Amino acid sequence: MSLSEALPMWDPDPGWLNTASYGIPPQVGWDALQRTLEEWRSGRGSWEVWEQSHDSARASYAALVGVRPEDVLSGSTVSAALALIAAAIPDGSTVLVPDIEFASNVFPWTAQAHRGVQVVTAPVDRLVERIDDTVDVVAVGLVQSATGEVSDLAALSAAARGADALLVVDATQAVGWLPVDAGLADAFVGDTYKWLMTPRGATFGYLSPRLQELVRPLQTGWSAAVDGQYYGLEARLPQDASRYDQAPTWFTHVAAAPTLDLVRRIGVDAIHEHDVALANAFRAGIGMAPGDSAIVSADIPGAEERFREAGIRASVRGGRLRVSFHVYTTQADVDLALDALDGLAPA
Repeated sequence: MSLSEALPMWDPDPGWLNTASYGIPPQVGWDALQRTLEEWRSGRGSWEVWEQSHDSARASYAALVGVRPEDVLSGSTVSAALALIAAAIPDGSTVLVPDIEFASNVFPWTAQAHRGVQVVTAPVDRLVERIDDTVDVVAVGLVQSATGEVSDLAALSAAARGADALLVVDATQAVGWLPVDAGLADAFVGDTYKWLMTPRGATFGYLSPRLQELVRPLQTGWSAAVDGQYYGLEARLPQDASRYDQAPTWFTHVAAAPTLDLVRRIGVDAIHEHDVALANAFRAGIGMAPGDSAIVSADIPGAEERFREAGIRASVRGGRLRVSFHVYTTQADVDLALDALDGLAPA
């Protein structure tokens, strides 16, 4: 499916430049959710049918990041998934994170301080050179939430493997617009409610064979057991990454299954080209050089008030304006934002 063919599936109000906070659902995801909510309201639905969407969404996520579905876990949030890994690393480990890393990929590690786990930081653009044999885990957002800065996954992977360190990637701000190869990391975990445009409550994550040997299924419930084991003392768990699953949020996955499939059919390459082109059109309009991200961060005094008056929805992170562009963003949205900022310039 081409991007132009898919665009009628979205109808956001003009001026939505905040996908880095949450994504707008396509019609296929919205309709699937509404049908299921009506089935729930009337008691005519079957949770067994709703739950089938879970495996479909997992398969689409795996295809989007270039790995096998069998190596993908399903959970509720990035921090919950990363907590499994943080609990598994040896006592006294050193974890390296960017100095502006989002909390979901920081707090699970700092929570292990009682075991002597130490978290150290470095600037994003110096992270690769900071990786050495004193580092046991490198935990990094592939695209930084605050700034939109895109890290070089291949360079991080090579440096981490050279130091025999685990590479744990928060892919939340990347999957859906940035072409990726999750197999370069040991863990590649992302929420789906931003660039994959689902309701909140679904997270998928690739785990390498190395990590699957290390991590214990501490959050496993009945839904992860072989053949849906409701009762009994002995948990019969599968031998793939699904043994780490949390019970799926039915309604989120009902919307996620057709939405992730739609993203897969459009193609991330096409979405990447669209998103970055619009981001660069905005950057050019405010006098910034071109970039490589769908997120633009700029210090523009007075921008937040101008946007509010014009009905443009964006964010402020670290005192800087953050705007983000996705599949449903148009040049008209960019023009609306630039008109609102007329006369203002980055500090």
